[in-house]
Amino acid sequence: MSDQEEAPVSPPIFEYKMLPLHMDFKEFTICKPAPFSSDEEAILERERCDYTQRITYQMARSGKTNRRVRVYADGIYDLFHQGHARQLMQAKNIFPNVYLIVGVCNDELTHRMKGRTVMNGFERYEGVRHCRYVDEVVQNAPWTLSDEFIAENKIDFVAHDDIPYVHDGLDDIYGPLKARGMFVATERTEGVSTSDIVARIVKDYDLYVRRNLARGYSAKELNVSFLSEKKFRLQNKMDELKSRGKRELTKVKGDIITKWEEKSREFIDTFLLLFGRERLNHLWNESKGKLIQALSPPGSPSGSVNGDDLDDGNDSDEYLELPAEYSGGSTNSLNGNSQKRSSLARPSYQSRSAVASSPEDYDDDDDDDDDAVYDAEFVERRSN
Repeated sequence: MSDQEEAPVSPPIFEYKMLPLHMDFKEFTICKPAPFSSDEEAILERERCDYTQRITYQMARSGKTNRRVRVYADGIYDLFHQGHARQLMQAKNIFPNVYLIVGVCNDELTHRMKGRTVMNGFERYEGVRHCRYVDEVVQNAPWTLSDEFIAENKIDFVAHDDIPYVHDGLDDIYGPLKARGMFVATERTEGVSTSDIVARIVKDYDLYVRRNLARGYSAKELNVSFLSEKKFRLQNKMDELKSRGKRELTKVKGDIITKWEEKSREFIDTFLLLFGRERLNHLWNESKGKLIQALSPPGSPSGSVNGDDLDDGNDSDEYLELPAEYSGGSTNSLNGNSQKRSSLARPSYQSRSAVASSPEDYDDDDDDDDDAVYDAEFVERRSN
């Protein structure tokens, strides 16, 4: 290892490069902006054009021409927008093989004839020449087209909207071209124009001033007073606080909703654990017997109407058990059964009548005293 420590490598510094305002596009080989009419490329194209072969409207529409049809469109093109681009697109596609030349008026002529522009002449030239439909740009274009200008630029047709433009006593500056069959009409785009864009800015003037102040522009650059600057900056601060409050409130609401969803999931899981299908079946099985016992009516008393005990599980024949002295020491019952019982089972009136009506069935060997005792007992039982 070397005694000297290596110096730490500093991170690369990214420099933001900007294209110069004025630049040469010769190094761009794939796509270039349209040349100006004074550029070499435009001059060569103009020299190759055989302007002695005049092209009529029918020839241009049919596409049967020996050269490209040179169409000219002009305008101010301030704050270049989609309405301008659509107008140039129509002019480019009005015939099958068009070489589109666009004239742009300079600042002096425009301010005198139409009014103040937002963009200067150079910005308007650059905006037009970077439109892909444009093949050539004419700087310092005239307000009205003379025959010399048309011949110099070898113009076959002029494209513009069909609205009459009044100037210097002329009802329409494009009237002479319409009469000669050199005018082709394009359509304006509804709802968009440079005047509409300027009107939007003027309508929301305070908002745009505050916007530029927030982006670092000074009050002097925006041409506002000291008090107006303070007012606008205070409004920006208030709007910033409102936006921050809304963001924080949205964040808090989101956290509350998230926590509620988590708690609701826990509550549902706990509820299902306590009162799920298996748990409910278990509870039902435990309480079913109690519910049936509570809902069933009470049972009837077990005794008979006369208070005699009943033998629930025995349907054997009824018999009368007699003392040993009445039966001569024999354990036989009156009906001959050998089983001895302690009480009468389900005594009926018919069985008693049958026994009472047949005293002669008793043993003949008993003496008269026994018969008398038995007769007395029998009478007593009949009376009871």
